[in-house]
Amino acid sequence: MSVLDKFTLKDRVVVVTGASSGLGVAFAKASAEAGADVVLAARRTDKLENTAELVRLAGREALTVATDVSEPEQAQHMIDAAMEKFGKVDVLINNAGIGTAFPATKETPEQFRQVIDVNLNGSYWAAQAAGKVMQPGSAIVNISSVLGLTTAGLPQAAYAASKAGVIGLTRDLAQQWGMRKGIRVNAIAPGFFATEMTDQYHEGYLESMKPRLLLGRLGDPEELAATVVWLSSDAAAYVTGQTIPVDGGITVT
Repeated sequence: MSVLDKFTLKDRVVVVTGASSGLGVAFAKASAEAGADVVLAARRTDKLENTAELVRLAGREALTVATDVSEPEQAQHMIDAAMEKFGKVDVLINNAGIGTAFPATKETPEQFRQVIDVNLNGSYWAAQAAGKVMQPGSAIVNISSVLGLTTAGLPQAAYAASKAGVIGLTRDLAQQWGMRKGIRVNAIAPGFFATEMTDQYHEGYLESMKPRLLLGRLGDPEELAATVVWLSSDAAAYVTGQTIPVDGGITVT
């Protein structure tokens, strides 16, 4: 096997949550281009078919599953559907997430809990369901954020807490499932990428962040997707329990 062969996902089955828009679309497309069949999960099912078409254009099979990962039963149904269609789950990309920007003195309990329920609890429910059926050599990639590691001038207590929690979850699942199950669990911490979430930032915010970006620009979703494919593949076979910032350098400024 050549070194390039280690980066392939040929004939693997990848589950991507939050696959209806933004980074989830990039992760699904890249996984298919690397050779995987892809299970696409999201609450907004009307947009999932667009992502499925990208997977099919790459020559791979796609399965769409309506899923709210904050509900354990729906996360389990997502994995059950993947097993029924493909007979296995090799990779889970825990991407589903929401964000808010409420000042800490004004954020309601409901608003805070909703973010934790999707970003942190949803990642756990999906991983729990996948971990029951994954075979040795499988991989989970959790999508955290640089806001789990640093601050960025926005009132995002719930989001930051949820993404820091994902980092802790990643370490613990890697410890639990490494030797016993042979499942690798890693996380990435994206910086600023052009998505629906960044579209909601107030005017001038992203420009104000550029001095902290050592590369001087926002990231391209395809750059992030390449890191996810690497962590999903045998090229990262000895990497587990890690959180890797993909952030243009913002965490070191």
